[in-house]
Amino acid sequence: MSFDDLSRDQIQALFDEQTAAYRALQERGLKLDLTRGKPSPEQLDLSNELLSLPGADFKDASGTDTRNYGGLTGLLELREIFAPIMRVPVEQVVAGDNASLAMMHDNLVFALFHGVPDSEQPWGVEESVKFVCPAPGYDRHFALLEEYGIEMVTVPMNADGPDVDAVREAVKDPAVKGMWLVPTYSNPTGAVISEAVAAELAALETAAPDFRIFWDNAYAVHDLTDQQTKTPDILGLCVASGHPNRPVIFASTSKITFAGAGVSFLGSSPDNIAWYLRHLGKRTIGPDKVNQLRHARYLGSTEGVHALMERHRAILAPKFETVVTILRDRLAEYGIADWTEPAGGYFVSLDVLDGTASRVVELTREAGVAMTPAGAAFPYGEDPRDRNIRIAPSFPSPDDLATAIDVLATSVLIAAAEQYLA
Repeated sequence: MSFDDLSRDQIQALFDEQTAAYRALQERGLKLDLTRGKPSPEQLDLSNELLSLPGADFKDASGTDTRNYGGLTGLLELREIFAPIMRVPVEQVVAGDNASLAMMHDNLVFALFHGVPDSEQPWGVEESVKFVCPAPGYDRHFALLEEYGIEMVTVPMNADGPDVDAVREAVKDPAVKGMWLVPTYSNPTGAVISEAVAAELAALETAAPDFRIFWDNAYAVHDLTDQQTKTPDILGLCVASGHPNRPVIFASTSKITFAGAGVSFLGSSPDNIAWYLRHLGKRTIGPDKVNQLRHARYLGSTEGVHALMERHRAILAPKFETVVTILRDRLAEYGIADWTEPAGGYFVSLDVLDGTASRVVELTREAGVAMTPAGAAFPYGEDPRDRNIRIAPSFPSPDDLATAIDVLATSVLIAAAEQYLA
């Protein structure tokens, strides 16, 4: 029965019942964490073979000793594995060190200091620089922009990608130099950009000639079902629309092999890649090619990546099922919350009653369950409706996860009852 159908006395009774359950949970002294999408130890163990690679043979396929300097673009044999996943020609892919976030940072900073191909001047000397930010979105993208004083223009994130009409309106401003986008299983909603939306973004007429789409394909192979989702070919779409330099594509093995010791990738147009390498060459002599070599030998092929991800799915999918099942069992009848049931990625996005998300997160914390702050999925950490909460199910054990979601559901009910009774 929906809260709207309950009498005040019934809501008070529910509040009392849930408060008693909450106190019992507090007494357990829980210390659980649902803040970030970290792979679990069981997932990391899948790639332990990396620890014994590359063995005594440190030479790559060309005969180069990977222990030495050089090789700014990264190993060809590893780029050949990931180029099809990124849908970028292998000669337009760069393999780097462990964090694609570092590549995003470098692209942003290089643009601020030097401008990009198509720029009339460095972005940093412009009167203002703005980025379009679909929301709910990835908090670390927003943090990068805030770090460098780049203004964020929020647009809605729909099930098939960002609201194109809102983006089209935003890019009429010449100060808007780019936008963030997680195209496949977006963080946190699990949205998948459609081919039609991607084509519209590729063809947009923008006031800034150097407008860029930072296409962070972090979850390209992270399916939770037996259906592999194919990411739109944003590079091909942009080339066909006459904007070959528009997309800058990022990916990594962070949630494929070792989160802290993986490999990152960047793909783009020949002009953008030449620009990036020119500036990157001032910062580093080359990436960790030994790590790249062991990844190439361990994964073996693009098919090897997908096979490994099937093993991840066997661990992850039941956890997502646990989240959805508990939320459905505990909350569905009351009409006070909605949540995503993603087909891939690392998160479930929960929307509670307007004005209660911050209170829910406060309650979970006081019961020993750490959540990402309410509003974290919005620019500046400000959810205008104070309703969105990101759930990261991957790291806890199944039992701990079930307990944490029980705490979360109890907190949602208490916060909703408090609002109705106020």
